[in-house]
Amino acid sequence: MVGRGALLVLGSVVSVQVGQAIGKHLFADAGALGTVALRLGIAAIVLLGWHRPALPSTRKEFALVAAFGAAIAGMNLIYPALTTLPLGMATTLQLLGPILLALLTSRGLAEVGAAGFAGFGVWLFHGPGGGAPFAGIAFALASGASMAAYLLLSRTAGRRSETASTLSLAVAFAAILWLPAGIAQSGAALLAPEVLLVGALVAVLSAVVPYSLDLAALRRIPPRTVGVLESLEPAVGAIAGLVVLSEVLSAPQWVAITCVCTAGVVAVTGSREARSRSAA
Repeated sequence: MVGRGALLVLGSVVSVQVGQAIGKHLFADAGALGTVALRLGIAAIVLLGWHRPALPSTRKEFALVAAFGAAIAGMNLIYPALTTLPLGMATTLQLLGPILLALLTSRGLAEVGAAGFAGFGVWLFHGPGGGAPFAGIAFALASGASMAAYLLLSRTAGRRSETASTLSLAVAFAAILWLPAGIAQSGAALLAPEVLLVGALVAVLSAVVPYSLDLAALRRIPPRTVGVLESLEPAVGAIAGLVVLSEVLSAPQWVAITCVCTAGVVAVTGSREARSRSAA
């Protein structure tokens, strides 16, 4: 179970980072907000057409869809962050959300050390030689907080028999939240054939595929395990940024990525040890 779940998460990581790198190419034509609107709008059309979900019939079901969709919408703040940050840097800051989730579910010296590593990594991004603007960091951190909420809500949705329906409706809800901003920024440019084509590719790679893989994985492994596996995202993001976008990170930025990734591994490892002691 864990092995299959891990492969699903790794597939999600690679897909979303490649999709985000391609999405950054759209900024010149569609803007960051327009890119998000295309990404979520097309993803919603694909998922709704594929799963044909029924509308929520109870307040509890609607609340889950709305919360899940709001978390997905918040995760897309990574795109405004990418207007000023390299992909590898933005993804590293986003990872702090899952790291915090792991830290809040365990206590110990290892977790304190992990928090220190993560904090030092953030300081390096904004400190001397990091060159990261505050606005980009703020957007990336907000995206990370939404990712933590997404992981917990995905776990709840993953226990339900109508998981695919919940996902489809949540992505549609997120698209509704983002469409006004995307249209306001880019207008008719979003309907250009070449923009729609690239937008469809971004939607499939960075939304349809990873969201589906994440839900499947979270039925098999806990959010904390997903969090440590997603510690690979900064490395994959940095490679995708280098290959697709020709983004070269500085030495302090690479050190920052290493610190945050280390924090992720330590945080979840500490969580596992704490659970083992509790079981004993």
